[in-house]
Amino acid sequence: MAYLSRLRAAGAAVLLVSFAASSAFAADVTFVMQNDHPNAVEVELYSQDRNHVWPGNGEVFYLDDGEVKEIPLSCIEGEKICYGAWVSGDQGTYWGTGPDNAENCSDCCYTCTGGQTEQITLVE
Repeated sequence: MAYLSRLRAAGAAVLLVSFAASSAFAADVTFVMQNDHPNAVEVELYSQDRNHVWPGNGEVFYLDDGEVKEIPLSCIEGEKICYGAWVSGDQGTYWGTGPDNAENCSDCCYTCTGGQTEQITLVE
């Protein structure tokens, strides 16, 4: 009986350590985006450190003209995340890394450290 009790305690300890280790590396960040373009804009957020896109599954964040949207996401602490935005229906007019994370940018990436970004304004 004592053996079983020690085995359960050891298993519980392993689970607790695993949970603590995985949650220690998780963070939440909120991208604050404003669309100052006269047309609606679509946005995706791209990890530069792993193969991950927010919102994912072929979906996009949609901002009407003039809209400010807070986009919360869970990420890995220290992960580099870049935004790609484009005019809805016109992927040739874009900001940041553009559609599919295909372009280079100098000021469209943030490090996942919690909190929120400054307001990112997409202008014509």
